[in-house]
Amino acid sequence: MAGGTAPGGVPLVAVAHGSRDPRAAATVAALLDQVPLDVRVAYLDHCAPTLGQALHGLEEAVVLPLLLTEAYHSRVDLPAALNEARAHQPRLRVHYGTTLGPHPLLRAALERRLTEAGVPPGDPDTALVLVSAGSSDARANAVITRMAREWRRDGWWTVRAAYASAADPSPEQAVAELVRAGAPRVAVAPYLLAPGYFADKVRRETLRAGAAVVADVLGPAPELVDVLLERYAAAQRDPVSLVG
Repeated sequence: MAGGTAPGGVPLVAVAHGSRDPRAAATVAALLDQVPLDVRVAYLDHCAPTLGQALHGLEEAVVLPLLLTEAYHSRVDLPAALNEARAHQPRLRVHYGTTLGPHPLLRAALERRLTEAGVPPGDPDTALVLVSAGSSDARANAVITRMAREWRRDGWWTVRAAYASAADPSPEQAVAELVRAGAPRVAVAPYLLAPGYFADKVRRETLRAGAAVVADVLGPAPELVDVLLERYAAAQRDPVSLVG
């Protein structure tokens, strides 16, 4: 999987969470097909290839988590998989980059999806629910709360954070509370990379709770390509990102 690769560039191994839903892998492929690098994909769960399989045969690689917040997968699971892979390939040089988010361009991508759904950015008659997958790591959830607070300054009726799992409020609760509070219209912005179980659940339950609009997931938005390229360059520049 590559798009106009420059000769001699360090390969990028992008690591996604993985899903049993085939739409998720198709979305990851559509995103990575836009990246003008030598790109390989790997998955932490549910899908092949594993990180070790994706790294096989490489002498050097940039490994980037296709994750939207720093949490257990990026702090524990992925480094463990990386250490296992390097135990089998001791000469492999790996630059480990940071997660996609937080990043200002991700908010731009969220606004793109809202606009596509008919919700203009900063609409004062719209209360917005920013929905992430949720995490047992309070630091990851705090990032979403901070994003919602910062986004609120742009003119929306209000912006609330919600979590599809592991934390409160749920998206359904957040929408219901805003409807009871008299919000003229409630829109939902899924801070999710790809369609699948969480995205379907969020859409179904928030519409039932009274949301007028549920935007699409981030998917292969061009802003994500720019973030990937920025993270790729930073991982090679920063000596701290070199694992092992």
